[in-house]
Amino acid sequence: MPPDASSEPHPQTGQPVGLPVENIAPAPRPGPVTLKGNYGRLEKLRPDHATELWKVFAGQDQVWTYIGSDGPFANFEEFSLAIAKRAAADDPYAYAIIDLADRAIGCVTLLRIVPEHRVIEVGYVIYSPALQRTRLGTETQYLLARYVFETLGYRRYEWKCDALNAASRRAALRYGFVYEGTFRQYMIAKGRNRDNAWFSMLDSEWPSRKRNFERWLDPDNFDRDGRQKLSLAEMNATTTSRQS
Repeated sequence: MPPDASSEPHPQTGQPVGLPVENIAPAPRPGPVTLKGNYGRLEKLRPDHATELWKVFAGQDQVWTYIGSDGPFANFEEFSLAIAKRAAADDPYAYAIIDLADRAIGCVTLLRIVPEHRVIEVGYVIYSPALQRTRLGTETQYLLARYVFETLGYRRYEWKCDALNAASRRAALRYGFVYEGTFRQYMIAKGRNRDNAWFSMLDSEWPSRKRNFERWLDPDNFDRDGRQKLSLAEMNATTTSRQS
């Protein structure tokens, strides 16, 4: 049984119930922090990020196919309005992804924030072609997960995607999330049916996922041509099978 399914007899009825949670205080909500890494940083999304983001997203309609409510955008005006709306929201709470040249090349959000249960989701993961398959793309997920678990103290970190989005499903497993199932006819997205695939990572699983992230992100993990020596997907697959 997974760690979160452990139980004990209820003190009065003897029925199986979940184990007591030591800290039941609500978790803090995410805030306007700057999360710095070796390959870039995350910072609170601002309306003025739209100019740089449009440079890398213009004409990239395929990026928006599986985003439930936004895009693709016909022009900068439409795009900038969407970024301004996203930047002003408390949930989803959005961050811009900034490379070492100080260019905004992607964005990501924390959403469906439930402080009283210490549950939070990462979503609206919008990686431009300039960010896809880069170390910063992976480091973004490491920095955000570390913030969620270590600074904010959440117990459960979720990843959800269109069940037909094969790239997102692979990414969730690569980053160390565990597949939990598919919710059929979960929503209507842009006039189409969408089944949602659900993944999660627990606070008890984070230490092993953190080690794997850090091993992969270490500069020594790459040869002179930038090819990885250790696969993050393989490391997390091995770790998950040991814990199941």
